Amino acid sequence: MSPEQIAAIVMFVILLTLVIGGVHLAFALMFIGIVGGLIFQGPAVLPMAILQTFDVMESEVLIAVPLFVFMGTILEKSGIAERVYQTLYELFGPVRGGLAIATIVTCTVFAACSGVIAATVTAMTLIAIPSMLKRHYDKGLASGVVCAGGSLGILIPPSVMLVMYGPMANLSVAKLFAAALFPGLLLSFLYLTYVIIRCWLQPTCAPAIPAAERPPFGLKLLKDSLFYMVPTALLIIAVLGSILWGIASPTEASGIGAFCAMILAAVYGKLTFQYVKEAAYSTLIVSVMVFFIILGAGIFNAVFLYLGGGALVKSLLIGLPFGKWFVLFVMMFILFIGGLFISWQALLFIIVPIFLPVSEGLGFDPLWFGMLVCVNLQMSFLTPPFAYAIFFVKGAAPPEVTTWDIYRGVTPFVFLQAVGLFLCVVYPEIILWLPRVTLGGGGR
Repeated sequence: MSPEQIAAIVMFVILLTLVIGGVHLAFALMFIGIVGGLIFQGPAVLPMAILQTFDVMESEVLIAVPLFVFMGTILEKSGIAERVYQTLYELFGPVRGGLAIATIVTCTVFAACSGVIAATVTAMTLIAIPSMLKRHYDKGLASGVVCAGGSLGILIPPSVMLVMYGPMANLSVAKLFAAALFPGLLLSFLYLTYVIIRCWLQPTCAPAIPAAERPPFGLKLLKDSLFYMVPTALLIIAVLGSILWGIASPTEASGIGAFCAMILAAVYGKLTFQYVKEAAYSTLIVSVMVFFIILGAGIFNAVFLYLGGGALVKSLLIGLPFGKWFVLFVMMFILFIGGLFISWQALLFIIVPIFLPVSEGLGFDPLWFGMLVCVNLQMSFLTPPFAYAIFFVKGAAPPEVTTWDIYRGVTPFVFLQAVGLFLCVVYPEIILWLPRVTLGGGGR
């Protein structure tokens, strides 16, 4: 190991220490990258940092980030999620575990309308958990379905994580969107299956709504269902359909989605200046955070690779015994353990760029490997101590829902996510079939 590679490892360790210690990821990346660059590259690191800034701000793909965030925020602010949940609540309420099923279905629908999870998880915590607790649902199950279902938004397109991953890995964002659709729906199906089986085995954990309290099933319920579900479905088709059919790029589709979300809010009488102002402010906060992280990661990774850190890790991983599948297992395990302690953004921009040359050297399809990474990173939202979804639910849930209830509730869903990841490894067509038939396959 050369002195430069030792320095690269030291930089990496210091970065992880700062991030785990609470320093914002973007500033930790920029600080260590620039300081390390000044030490080992000299003043040449400063023009490189400036060029990196221009590259980020001129990226046409990254324009989709604020537009997709704005689309999801408009839908959340306008209360459309609450109306869709109420409709599904009335449809599934007579079924044992029906409210949990309605929660997962609602989260799946809005995962396809929003690229971030904060709004979905918080909104569903406020809407769904009180309804389930009122019906004497198990507190762990109630919080678990909200955490797991709400986290689908980071995987099911239009996902901000996929928009960020594409340029970093030199992959088509459109093909990432196509590749992510079935894995996201697979996880949703696994969640629904778990709820149905558990409610069948433990009827008291999620009782059905009593017959006296059920709304009558008739023309009014059918009309309400169509009024709230069909426009939302059309929004999803407008965004994802235009990408999958090759009509629009992800950036163009994000503009379509933001415009259609405003029309949808206007149809429901919720498009006010205050809502648009709040949505724009929330979008600004999220987008600035994303761009600063991308900028910092570019500076850090350039210095890290210059010092030979990437080559060192690649040689260590490829030198492992038992073949390429064991190396894949090690990389996935490292990402999972990393998700316990640091954010998914840190994993995406610190560890994944080191793994990409390894996966290419082993002959793995880059699109398939990228989706395994994204499915794995979704697990970090449910794995304490650093779990975004758990934080959001705990902050918005009623006081009687304890942190232990949430931990107990999310544990089965973490295992289900691991099952989904395993199925994507064993059956690559879950990932590769849709991009091949719609966009011609191949990730580049």
